[in-house]
Amino acid sequence: MNKACLVVLAAAATAAYPVEYASQALAKVEPVAYPKYRFEYGVKDDHTGDIKEQTEERDGDVVKGEYTLVEPDGTVRKVQYQDDGHSGFNAIVTRSGPAVHPHTKVAAPIIYGGYHHSR
Repeated sequence: MNKACLVVLAAAATAAYPVEYASQALAKVEPVAYPKYRFEYGVKDDHTGDIKEQTEERDGDVVKGEYTLVEPDGTVRKVQYQDDGHSGFNAIVTRSGPAVHPHTKVAAPIIYGGYHHSR
């Protein structure tokens, strides 16, 4: 489509609606609710080892929260975070507790006839 055709279409579209209606349609803005909330949740599944918690709250542009989770090695990771809407997202991450690794099974040697073979 060329420029002349676009100009004609734009002129026709604006002529179809009086200026006062067009300005009202453009000025109509939906109200925006003030952002304020607080939530928390947690999971504790001893069967799978999925253990975690989180809390967060927001008041306007300020968001603060923290979460903890148990890592596969048994340590606990805790993250405290905040964002004030100006200085960006900031987090402090800590780990606590000793890392515990499961004992690995050592395969028993397999004996074929008179030959000794280890996996």
